[in-house]
Amino acid sequence: MKRDFHFYRQLFAATFSVSAFTFGGGYVIVPLMKQKFCDTLHWIDEDEMLDIVAISQSLPGPMAVDASALVGYRLAGIPGALTALLATALPPLVILSVVSLFYQAFKSNRIVNAVLKGMQAGIAAVIADVVISGAVKTARSKETLSILIMAASFIAIYFLNINVIWVILACGALGGILAMVQMKRKKAPKA
Repeated sequence: MKRDFHFYRQLFAATFSVSAFTFGGGYVIVPLMKQKFCDTLHWIDEDEMLDIVAISQSLPGPMAVDASALVGYRLAGIPGALTALLATALPPLVILSVVSLFYQAFKSNRIVNAVLKGMQAGIAAVIADVVISGAVKTARSKETLSILIMAASFIAIYFLNINVIWVILACGALGGILAMVQMKRKKAPKA
């Protein structure tokens, strides 16, 4: 995966801009990354992006950083991962450094507090969009097992108050088992 300087500059700019304009955590970055890397740049397809998001959710650390590093790695190996990692970490680092310098002034400013409250509403809408579009895509796939897993996960978390970590671990184990079964079926000689 030999890439030229122009590619790394473009990867840096893309991940930097996504990180710089994302407020609210990992789930907010998902639609922005999809729009940038799938729809605009056409570097990866939507299914790959969903796989990257799923993997980044299970890794330790911030999901946005993990997802960016995985995209970079997918596109250009270790140098791509490092480029995307740096570009994703720089905007919050700079913003937090500036905010920490002026924290006392920001803390008591009514305008800043109002802006942050408005951003919370926008973030909630973006997260709702990600959840709804993911559920619709799963339902449209007409894969009965995927639909059942989605419904069971929702019921376990929302109605039964089961910790999300246990649901993620159970789904990961189930996915691993299903992948092994599929691999065995592919390797089995056809009669």
